[in-house]
Amino acid sequence: QVQLVESGGGLVQAGDSLRLSCVASGRTSSTYCMAWFRQAPGKEREFVAAITWRTSSADYADSVKGRFTISRDNARNTVFLQMNSLKPEDTAVYYCAARPGVIYWSAIKYDYWGQGTQVTVSS
Repeated sequence: QVQLVESGGGLVQAGDSLRLSCVASGRTSSTYCMAWFRQAPGKEREFVAAITWRTSSADYADSVKGRFTISRDNARNTVFLQMNSLKPEDTAVYYCAARPGVIYWSAIKYDYWGQGTQVTVSS
């Protein structure tokens, strides 16, 4: 089992920045892929970004490319999502997720999930 705990959400204004953190514990592995998803009210959970532990290969949704950066600190089993130039449409609950192997954009491919952290961007 892998436990994931997110933090760093909050209420900000459009154009501001936030950094989310996700700490992994339990049976973590260097073969795991770590991802961020988000879910706005009334919408499906959508892929935001992902990174592999071993090679730091990263992938981003088009809607956040150039504004968000995913990174990881292997020594602390922590993944970060740096969010810059935030927009009201970025408002959502952000979830950290993990799975063994390669990056997928589909939420059903991920085995482990955190509890989520709310990000609200006011206009």
